Formats: sequence, C-alpha cells, structure tokens
Amino acid sequence: MNNKKMKNKIIAVLSILLIISLSGCSTRTETNTNTNSTEKQIVRSGDKKILLVYFAVAENSEVDAISSASVREVNGEAKGNIRVLADTIQRKVGGDFFSIETEQDYPGDLNPLIDFAAKEQKANARLELVSHIENLDNYDTIFIGYPNWWYDLPMPLYSFFEEYDFSGKNIIPFATHNGSGFSNTIETIKKLEPNAAVMKGFTTSQVDVLKVEADVAKWLDEMGI
Repeated sequence: MNNKKMKNKIIAVLSILLIISLSGCSTRTETNTNTNSTEKQIVRSGDKKILLVYFAVAENSEVDAISSASVREVNGEAKGNIRVLADTIQRKVGGDFFSIETEQDYPGDLNPLIDFAAKEQKANARLELVSHIENLDNYDTIFIGYPNWWYDLPMPLYSFFEEYDFSGKNIIPFATHNGSGFSNTIETIKKLEPNAAVMKGFTTSQVDVLKVEADVAKWLDEMGI
C-alpha cells in the first residue's frame, strides 16, 4: 500500500473515532436537571433535619385570642393560626421552629389588617426582617407557613425568599385562608426558588386550624414523611 492510501485510511479511522466521541458527549449533556415542579414525595439526605418556618400576625403585633381572628386559644395560650398549624405538623414530623419576624407591627383586628395587607401588596413592599436563620445548611426539608392575603403571599414572605437560597432543598408550603385556598402562592414560591423542589402543600380555612389533625396526618403520609 502506497503512502497516499495509508494516509487516507488513517484520516478515515480518526474521523470515525471523533464522531463516536462527540456523540457520547452530546448524550451526557441532555440530562434534565429541572426540579421546579410540585413533587409528591420528599427526598431526605443524611442526618439533615426539618425546619418549620412560619409567618404569624400574632407574633408581629399586639393581639389576643378574643379580639383577633388570626389567633386561637390553645390550652389557655393565645397562638396565631399559622403557629397552631405548624404545631400540628411538628407533632407528626418533629423539626425546629423559625418565626419570620419583621420590624413592622401589624394591626390585630381583621378589617384594619386586611386594608394594611392590601396597601403593602400594592406598594410591592419589602419588609425588614429582624429574625434570621443562622444554620440553614443543617436542614434539607423546609415547611413554610403563611396566611393567604389577597390571593398572594404576605409581603414579608417575599423578603424572606429573597434573603435565602433554597437550592436543592425540599420546600413544603402550608397556609390558612378565608375561602381562597392557596390561590397562586405555590407557583409564586416556585418562581422565587426555582432550584428547590416544591412539594404538595396543605391549606385550610383559618377557622378550622384546630380541627385538621387527621387531615394533616394523611397529607404527610402521602408524602412519605
């Protein structure tokens, strides 16, 4: 075989090897890494723990069980609706509590609170938070509770999500409402935390927070917690 034919054969073999190599690289880069969906079961890793985050008007204002619709009396103690719901979840799964607190005092009475929330929403306000999570890396599953105000998250929740990056973590929403369920709040959380796995949430009317123990247990069982 002369040198010219040998050279052409070597070039052909090298071309085939290059095509095979490029094809393999293309296959490896097609892996789907999108976790921005409503999941049904959580994925826990190692010994990381559960954190129950909640925003309660009762812990951001001067209210009592008699005058405020956002408060319930539990064993003689006044607690915000969201904290009551958080307690119900915590009895089933354990975990640590974290209360979102702002420098803003909220009205305790229902009508002034509704008006105040509407003004905050219209202004797209960002509230200064006075409580902060110091050890977020210790947790891989974050329950986040809030009241549904005007079909949206309370504005302190926007401040909260802008402060923390929940990439790779499980976010489990729970909420109270006056007839509007979650509205679009879960979709909003997905947008604010696009690299977290947003799980199936639980919501109930604020007047029923003391009656949902069995429903909460069923919900948690469905997610495998």
